[in-house]
Amino acid sequence: MAASLMRDPIVILRIDGEDLLEFIKSPSLEPEMVSIYSKLELPDGSLQDYIIKAFEELTVDQGMPPASDPWVMSNIVDPALQLCGGVKEQPISEETFLGEFKKVAESVAQYLKEQPVIVAHSESTFDGSGIKRLLSNKFELDKTLDTAIKNMPEDCQGKMTKEYLSMVLDVVAPSAGLPPVSAVDQIDKVVTDVFKMLDADDGKIVTDDEFKRLLTETLETIMVQLEGNPISVSSNSVVHEPLASSSTLLQPSSS
Repeated sequence: MAASLMRDPIVILRIDGEDLLEFIKSPSLEPEMVSIYSKLELPDGSLQDYIIKAFEELTVDQGMPPASDPWVMSNIVDPALQLCGGVKEQPISEETFLGEFKKVAESVAQYLKEQPVIVAHSESTFDGSGIKRLLSNKFELDKTLDTAIKNMPEDCQGKMTKEYLSMVLDVVAPSAGLPPVSAVDQIDKVVTDVFKMLDADDGKIVTDDEFKRLLTETLETIMVQLEGNPISVSSNSVVHEPLASSSTLLQPSSS
C-alpha cells in the first residue's frame, strides 16, 4: 500500500485527543458506534474485545491513531480499557457497549493528551487520470508496453492468458497511475471484471503486437471504469522516530 501512495503528499498529523473528545461529544457518536457495533461478529467476545475492535474501526478523522499499532495499543488503548474490567455481561448488549465505549474513549483522549501520537497520513484517488495521460502519449505508451513485455519470463512471451496479462499490467501500473497488484482490493476487483469483460483469460496464443493491443484495450477499459467510479484509499502510519530524522520519508512528493 505504501508504495502505491508514494506519489501523493504525506501529511503529518499530531493526534492529541482533542478531535477524539469532539467526536465523543458530537451527535454523530451514537449512530457511528451503533453502525460499528452491528458489524462486529464476536458471539463470545468480552466487552474489551468489542471496544478494541471498535477503536480499530475509528480513523484519524475521528481523532484516533491506528489502534492496530502495537505502541498505540500498549500505551493508549490498554490502559484505558481498565475502566471496563468489571463488566461480565454476555452477550454484550448495544446499550452496554455504547456506555462503556464512551467512558473508555474519554480515557483514551486523556492518554493522547499526555502522550500525543504522530501519524503520517496519505490519501490517494484512482480516477483513471493516470491511464489517460499514458494513453495520450503514444511514444511513452509504446515504450512502457515494450519494456513491460521484455521483462516477462521467456516462457510467458507470445502467450495471452489472464495470468500473464496481470503480470504485465503490474509492471505498467506505476506509469498508468495504478497501485501494484494486490495493494488495493477495490482496484483488483475492477481489473478482474475488465479481464472477464474482454475475455482475456481464454489462453489464446498471440503475437507481441496483439498482446500490446490487448493491454491497451485493457487500460482503456479500466480507465472508463475508474472515471465513472473513482476509488479513494488512505494510509495511516504511526511515526515512532523523531520527525527530524524521518524528514526524507515524510516530505510530500510531487504527483
